[in-house]
Amino acid sequence: MDLNVKQKFETYPEHIAVLLNTIRNIIFSIAKQDGITDITETLKWGEPSYVCKTGSTVRFDWKANHPEQYCIYFNCKTSLVDTFKEVYGDIFKYDGNRAIILKIDQPVPQELAHCISMSLRYKKIKHLDLLGA
Repeated sequence: MDLNVKQKFETYPEHIAVLLNTIRNIIFSIAKQDGITDITETLKWGEPSYVCKTGSTVRFDWKANHPEQYCIYFNCKTSLVDTFKEVYGDIFKYDGNRAIILKIDQPVPQELAHCISMSLRYKKIKHLDLLGA
């Protein structure tokens, strides 16, 4: 784990760190599944972020002022979140065109893995209808 990301994880309450580590593991699992070998873990805007040459950055965070939820952020200048809304509708709660909002007391929806995959492959699929979903 990147040292700065590790230090960020240490600021989360333990149950949140475990939950967000699950999201982190999903990101790396999807990258491996999709053959993405250049994924970089870093902090952007103080949040754990995952960057690769073939895609668009995926970030996530939990904020103490909304303790019941956490967010997975996507680049708002892409069609990613609009595509998620079209494909997955109300499976997720959204924050405009920049994030998926998840409740900390609910299982991580399986569909999130597909959303992460689309983001990590965005530059290769952005020309496809519904990003090839």
